[in-house]
Amino acid sequence: MDSLISAATVQVVGTVIVAAALLQVAVLLFGSLRRVQYGQSRQGLALDLLRERVETQTTRRQLEEDRARLTWTGARKFRVMQKVQEGGDICSFYLVPHDGKALPPFQPGQYLTFLLKLPGRDKPLIRCYSLSDSPFNAERYRVSIKRVPPPRDRPELPPGQSSNFFHDRLNEGDILDVKAPGGHFYLDLSKHTPVVLIGGGVGLTPVLSMLNAICEAGSKRETWLFYGVRNNDDCIMREHLERLDRENENVHLQICFSNPTNDDVAGRDFHHSERVSVELFKRVLPSSNYEFYMCGPPPMMEALNADLKEWSVPEAHVNFEAFGPATVRKTKAEPVATEGEAPIQVEFAKSGKTVAWSGSSDSLLEFAEDNDIMIDSGCRAGNCGTCVTAIKTGEVSYVLEPGETPESGSCLTCIAVPKSNLTLDA
Repeated sequence: MDSLISAATVQVVGTVIVAAALLQVAVLLFGSLRRVQYGQSRQGLALDLLRERVETQTTRRQLEEDRARLTWTGARKFRVMQKVQEGGDICSFYLVPHDGKALPPFQPGQYLTFLLKLPGRDKPLIRCYSLSDSPFNAERYRVSIKRVPPPRDRPELPPGQSSNFFHDRLNEGDILDVKAPGGHFYLDLSKHTPVVLIGGGVGLTPVLSMLNAICEAGSKRETWLFYGVRNNDDCIMREHLERLDRENENVHLQICFSNPTNDDVAGRDFHHSERVSVELFKRVLPSSNYEFYMCGPPPMMEALNADLKEWSVPEAHVNFEAFGPATVRKTKAEPVATEGEAPIQVEFAKSGKTVAWSGSSDSLLEFAEDNDIMIDSGCRAGNCGTCVTAIKTGEVSYVLEPGETPESGSCLTCIAVPKSNLTLDA
């Protein structure tokens, strides 16, 4: 009996030892297999990332070559192919070249400059409007324009000339004079760094161009879009934005209503019942490690610009588009003079006027208009170059970075203030 038990015990122990050995081998093999699979997975991700970067660089080079080859100087004739009401008093205009030739791609975020022939005007009215679609279309451009009513506090004043011309007088088939895409506010598609896009009201248009470009390029860069409007009546292109948010896991849409109506439903119509702000970013974003691109009403951009700086976001990571006389200023207007010094004198040579710089005007253009001296202008933000004026004597400084620095001996009066006694050829 003892011998039988001993033999059985030995058999059991041997089976256990063999099983343990086999289990150890299995664990080692499984670990090796996991390491191989992990290595292959990492290699696959690295190859995918490399492939994406190669494709992006190839696309970028192709876009640059096409831009250089197809761009134009001066004005080019465009036909209004389609006019689409978007809601919120905003209308989109799809433009095709009258000559039927291909269009140069633009940088997402750039604008077109229009030379508008309005009834009763001897000279064209020059205005800039952001392109609102991606650059991956060689057949047409799109701009989306909001009708500008009279100022709320001055209802007796006329409404915006150019926007109302587009809405009321321009029809499908009409011809417009257009300058080539321009501007330094744009998204670099060769980068893969995370971005925050911010659009307030119709300021959505240039950042929408950026968002569309990211999605159409197949980029996987982390992208947040904060879109601020009063309520559902002002919210445009919602279905398109929600589709991009749904179909692209790297895109995160955040709609903010500053004054929702009783019919607006949180979670369905909007995400946040508040204005777009850095305090909101702090609650929603994982960190401040983003590049920020914003376009919207001047008060919103002023506040965001200051608060992002306080949040330790580097100035180089904050980009904004500015149109109109009230924009994000980098400096204040120069003081009239220190105590005991004579005020700065600005002479307008052609008009025969010399006026003491008051310091109350935001720019030389505004100062000229306050003194009944007319200087042609367009964007009023240093972008289009329409207001460029020769400096006969003296120096100026800029309250905004010019979109394009004018030639030596001239200045962009819409964003310039005098540094010394000044004589302008105006």
